[in-house]
Amino acid sequence: MPCVRTVLGLLAALAACGAVAFLGYCVYFDRKRRGDPAFRRCLRDKRRAQQQKAAGRGAQLWDPAKNEKLQELFLQEVQMGQLWLSRGEHQLGVEHLSNALLVCGQPQELLKVFKLTLPPQVFEMLLHKIPLICQQFEADMNEQEYLEDDRD
Repeated sequence: MPCVRTVLGLLAALAACGAVAFLGYCVYFDRKRRGDPAFRRCLRDKRRAQQQKAAGRGAQLWDPAKNEKLQELFLQEVQMGQLWLSRGEHQLGVEHLSNALLVCGQPQELLKVFKLTLPPQVFEMLLHKIPLICQQFEADMNEQEYLEDDRD
């Protein structure tokens, strides 16, 4: 029995030495890589490019002129929806309300308001219309991206 314990102990010590050597190898080359001026320059360039890309994306999302146009469109769609619903044209009213829901910044809150203010059958029609509007919006966005790619 002592022979098996000795062999297992030696194997464990050998495995531990191998692990320590591998970790040392990793640390050595990582420090060498991080100290390389070319690597630092490349890393800095990547970070700058990501920051510029994020800044550009943020400017597109929060452009005040676009935000005002979206607000105007939202109000117009809500008003048109209310007008058609008051005239008894539920399909047209739901169409405009779903468009308003699409451009709304907080669609969950707007749905809660619609649930409280709309008749139940109209609210059900609106809920059934949401997936169709989302699909149409995605198709329009894909077509727009395709057209923008063709310009390049």
